[in-house]
Amino acid sequence: MTRLYLQLMSATALSLTLAVPLVMAQGADDANRDEILVEGRVLQQDQLNAVKTPTPVIDVPQSLSIFTSDQIDERGFTSIGQIIDYTPGVNTSQGEGHRDAVVFRGVRSTADFYIDGYRDDVQYYRPLYNLEQVEILRGPNALLFGRGGTGGILNRVTKKGEIGEAFLGYKAGVDTFGEFGFELDGNYAVSDNAAIRINAMYENLNNHRDFYDGDRFGVNPTARLEIGSSTTLDISYEYINHERFIDRGIPTGTDGRPVEAFQDIVFGDEEENFHELEAHLIRASLQHEFTDFLKGNFGVFYGDYDKLYQNFYASGYNQAATPDVVTLDGYIDATDRQNLILSGNLVGDFETASIGHTLIVGGEYINTSSDQFRFNAFWDTTSDDNETFTIMRPLNLRGGVGVNSSGVTTTNDYTVDLNDDTRVTINVFSAYIQDQIEVTEWLDLVGGVRFDSFDIEVNNIVASEIRSRTDEEFSPRGGVIVKPVENLSIYASYSRSFLPRSGEQFASINGDANQLDPDVFENKEFGVKWDFTPTMSFTAAYFQNEQTRADRDNVTGEAFEVRGLEVEGFELQLQGQVTDRLFFSGGYSYLDGETASGEVPREIPEHMVSFWGSYQVTDKIGVGLGVIYQDESLITDGSTATLPSYTRVDAAAYYDVTDDIRVQVNIENLTDTLYFPNAHSTHQATVGEPINARFSVIGRL
Repeated sequence: MTRLYLQLMSATALSLTLAVPLVMAQGADDANRDEILVEGRVLQQDQLNAVKTPTPVIDVPQSLSIFTSDQIDERGFTSIGQIIDYTPGVNTSQGEGHRDAVVFRGVRSTADFYIDGYRDDVQYYRPLYNLEQVEILRGPNALLFGRGGTGGILNRVTKKGEIGEAFLGYKAGVDTFGEFGFELDGNYAVSDNAAIRINAMYENLNNHRDFYDGDRFGVNPTARLEIGSSTTLDISYEYINHERFIDRGIPTGTDGRPVEAFQDIVFGDEEENFHELEAHLIRASLQHEFTDFLKGNFGVFYGDYDKLYQNFYASGYNQAATPDVVTLDGYIDATDRQNLILSGNLVGDFETASIGHTLIVGGEYINTSSDQFRFNAFWDTTSDDNETFTIMRPLNLRGGVGVNSSGVTTTNDYTVDLNDDTRVTINVFSAYIQDQIEVTEWLDLVGGVRFDSFDIEVNNIVASEIRSRTDEEFSPRGGVIVKPVENLSIYASYSRSFLPRSGEQFASINGDANQLDPDVFENKEFGVKWDFTPTMSFTAAYFQNEQTRADRDNVTGEAFEVRGLEVEGFELQLQGQVTDRLFFSGGYSYLDGETASGEVPREIPEHMVSFWGSYQVTDKIGVGLGVIYQDESLITDGSTATLPSYTRVDAAAYYDVTDDIRVQVNIENLTDTLYFPNAHSTHQATVGEPINARFSVIGRL
C-alpha cells in the first residue's frame, strides 16, 4: 500500500509538471470550444445522461470522463474502442472480433453499455454517428443502473431534435486502407413547438488484414415535441444493419508473446468468418415539470436484435514442437433478443430547514426474451471441432473446406455438433431512491439504495429441462463531498453492484449444486476535483474494487462466501483550454489486481497513459498530437501469455475552408509501431493497425 501511495504522489507531480510542455491546442474555433466546455461541466438531465440529475461534474463523487461529438469528430474516432484508448482506468478487450468489449478497472464487460440511460446489453459494435456525447463512469453503478456495471458503465447520449433550428450537417471520410463512410445530420423545424432530426450513416469497412471487409448502415429519425410550456416528448427510432469479417488475431509463442512473424496471417476462413447484425431500437421519453422544484422523467425503450456470427480461430499452437502447424477451432452462434424497458423517476430540488436536497425517486421494469444457439465446428477428418493446418498466408482453408497439416482434404459441417440451445425469459422490477444533501455551502452528502428483483427462466433445449431463479438484491451508494472553495471538491464514496450467476448474457443456469447467489462488487473511492482555472480541471481518484462470490461445499452442501477479483489503483485526469489556442486532455492510471487464487488477473495493464493536445496555428489551420502508452498485461489469468507494452503516437491537421467547412487528416500510429492492443484468449492476440491516415471533410449548411 505504501508503494501505491508513493506512486500516486509521484504520478500527480509528474502529470502537473508535464502538462504544459505536452499541450497542443484544440482545432475548433473559440465558439465551439466554449460550447464543449459548457456541455462537459454539467451532465444535464434533458440529455437523459448517466447520473439522472442535473449535477455539475465537480459534485459527482465518482471518476468519469466525457467525450463530446465535436471531440469525436476532431480526433477522427469511428469506434467505441478508439474512445476507450484515451480514457484512464479503462482498456479494450478483443471481443472476439464481433463486439465492443471494455475492461473497466480490471473487470471485463460486454454488457455494461447504455443508450440515453437505457440498457443496451447485446454484443455488437456500437456506432457513433448519432451521438451528442459519450459518458464513461468508473466503479460499480447499480443504484442508477441495476445489475452489472461492476467495474463501470458506458452511456451514449444521442442527438435530439432542436426546436426552432434548421440545419444540415455532413461528414465524409476515407482512409489509406480504402475504408470510407459518410454521415448526415439534418434538423427541421416543423412548427414553433416541434422539430424532426434525422441522423444517418454508411461505412464501407477495410483495414490492414487479409479478407477484412464489411459495411454498416444506420439511420435514426427523432422527433421533439413541446407539449405546453412544461412538457417535452422525445421519440426516436433507430435501424442498424452491420456486416463484417471476423478476425480473431494471431497465436502466442513459447515466450508467451504474440508471434511477430505471423502478423500478416489471418487464422480464419475467408468465407466462413463473418458477423451479421440487424437491430431496431425505439425510444420515447417524456419530461414534465410539475413545479419549479419537481420534475418527472418517464421513458420506454424497445430493442429487437437479430445477430449471427461464425468463425474459425487459432485454439492451439506449440512453437517448440510444431512451429509450422496451428490448431483451429470454430463455431456458429446466433442471438435473437428483445428488450422492453419501462422507467420513470421524479427529481425534486428543495430545502428543509435551510438544508438543500436534490432527491431522485424512480423505478424500472425490464422484460427480456433472448433465444440463442451455438453449433461447434465438426471436421469429417477428426469428428471433432479441432483440426490442424499448416501455417501459411493464406491458410489452406476456404468455405469450410481445406487441406489439413497431414495433406488430407477436410470439410467442416456446422449442423452436426450442437453446443447449446437456450430460450431465456427475464423479468426485472427495480426501485431506487437517492438524495444529494447540501448540508452547508462546503459540505454535500449523497446517499441512496436500489432494490432489484431479478427473475430468470432458462429453457435448455439440449438438456430438455427448464430452470429458474429469482435474486433480490439491495445496492447502496453513499458519498461525502467537501468543497473548501467553490472550484475544489474532495470526495469519498462507497457503492455496490451485483451480477447474477447466469452471467451478463444469460447463457444458462448451472445444475442445482451451482445455483448460487450473485457476485457482489464493492467499490471504495477517494478523490479530488479541482477547476484550477475557469477552463482547466484536474481530477485524481484512488479506488478499491472487491468481488465476493458465493460457493458451496461439495460434501456438506454448506454455502459460504469467497473472495473474488480485487483491484485497486488510482487515476489522474487533466483537461481544458490552456490558452485561446492551446487545448490539452490527458490521463494516467495505475492498476494492481489479484484473482481469488492469488494470481495476476488478465487484461490489467499496471500503467496506462494517454494525452491529446491541439494547437490553433492560425485562424484557419490547426494541428493535433496524441500519445497512448499501455503497459504489458496478461492475456489470461495467471498465465505466461502476455500482451507486450506499447506506445502509439497519433496526429492530426485541420484546415477551415470557410466558417462552415473543415477538411482534416487524422494519422494513427505515426511511428508505424507493431503492437498488440488486446486479446481474447491465449492464441488470439489482435494485431494493431500500422500507420494509416483518414481524410475527412466536415461541414454544415
